[in-house]
Amino acid sequence: MWQYGMRLYQVDAFTNKCFQGNPAAVCLLDAPQDDTWMQAFASEMNLSETAFLEPNDDYYRLRWFTPSIEVDLCGHATLASAHVLWETGAAKRGNVIEFDTRSGLLTASYVDHWIQLNFPATPAKETTCNIDLERALGARPTFVGKSAFDFLAEVPSETLVRELNPNFSLIELAAARGVIVTAKSTSTDYDFVSRFFSPQSGVAEDPVTGSAHCCLGPYWGHRIGKDELVGHQASNRGGLVRVKLLDDRVILGGQAVTVFHGQVP
Repeated sequence: MWQYGMRLYQVDAFTNKCFQGNPAAVCLLDAPQDDTWMQAFASEMNLSETAFLEPNDDYYRLRWFTPSIEVDLCGHATLASAHVLWETGAAKRGNVIEFDTRSGLLTASYVDHWIQLNFPATPAKETTCNIDLERALGARPTFVGKSAFDFLAEVPSETLVRELNPNFSLIELAAARGVIVTAKSTSTDYDFVSRFFSPQSGVAEDPVTGSAHCCLGPYWGHRIGKDELVGHQASNRGGLVRVKLLDDRVILGGQAVTVFHGQVP
């Protein structure tokens, strides 16, 4: 059933400037909605993710939908959700926000103008891919692994990552949520660069993928020998993700900015 007057926000996540980072829609539900309605709404928004927030005592029920499917974990829409709750005063900045999700309890904290998300680490184990990644990416990987969600492919240089023109029809056949491509950075501003392709989830290229950094952080932390890193996702919009490694968890740090807000309908 349609709920009039629900609040809707569009937020650019993992950036402090409008029209960069990764846009997410955040819908504050006044009452539970069925899956069909939420999927149709996310398809209408046509962003890589739409987040649905439902208050429940001391925490929020949080679900994420691409234009075609519900997903188990999403970083940028969680960041956007926390940003909205703090910006609107629904949550106090000094308080930790708890989210009940398909990936368990996730938390968000506000520290020195950055939002910090406590997420599960999803390290990649070396493996082979069910598709020819060199052909799909147009570059030969030096390492191929798989996390709980995605294939991870390291390529020899940052330039290759930035210049990739992937074959999405082939990538769509990969037996995973998507394919993360990464390289060590030549910049002093960040430690590694990446891009994320997920046509099988309805998103050809995701601008900035927080959940991919649950895999990228442990991978580059081991390679570089650091437990605090900065990643740059080198899509056309681009964005920065801070990663701190804590055993089987990662702390993802990012900023966000509201682009517009309104009511539904």
